[in-house]
Amino acid sequence: MHIAISGNIGVGKTTLCKMLGKHYNWKPSFEAVDNNPYLNDFYLDMQRWSFNLQVFFLNSRFRQIKEIADSNETIIQDRTIYEDAYVFAPNLHAMGLMSSRDYENYLSLFSLMESFVKPPTLLVYLKSSVPNLVNQIQSRGRNYEESIRIDYLNRLNERYEAFFSDYKHNHVIIETDNMNFEKNNEDFQKITKEIEKKIKL
Repeated sequence: MHIAISGNIGVGKTTLCKMLGKHYNWKPSFEAVDNNPYLNDFYLDMQRWSFNLQVFFLNSRFRQIKEIADSNETIIQDRTIYEDAYVFAPNLHAMGLMSSRDYENYLSLFSLMESFVKPPTLLVYLKSSVPNLVNQIQSRGRNYEESIRIDYLNRLNERYEAFFSDYKHNHVIIETDNMNFEKNNEDFQKITKEIEKKIKL
């Protein structure tokens, strides 16, 4: 099986990915953040580095999907290729931070990749308000995230909502504002129960 976790910056995807991997003995597949050569530059100058960053993520995510398809294990993935193409890239284009020429080039590349991609067995969407995201981002203290704009997070949230309103495959939406699944076992169990309603384990 291929389980994936989706959601805005700072919502807790990586934490939940680790926890679910340990709980179910699933193999985690993480987003390339620490070894991403563009991320720091992007947050300092989004317009200059948006295309480079999105192509890096697209390449990284496609490589992950190939590894998942070739694996006999159940893999839990931290963010999906769909979010890059349907949330982040169009948001950058709409904000004037990616040129139309670069955006069309990006979409052409994604369209080719998408023809080789199957949706996850289950997509888990961690939904959060922007104030909650800001608190989480500040608490984890990544230097390059200090300059993230509130309007950027707001726009991403809007695109996530639009994406999931149209998403036709197996998924579950988890409201995270009033839970702390990392420290509260009851909250974590609420998530596992929702997952177990959606897939056979």
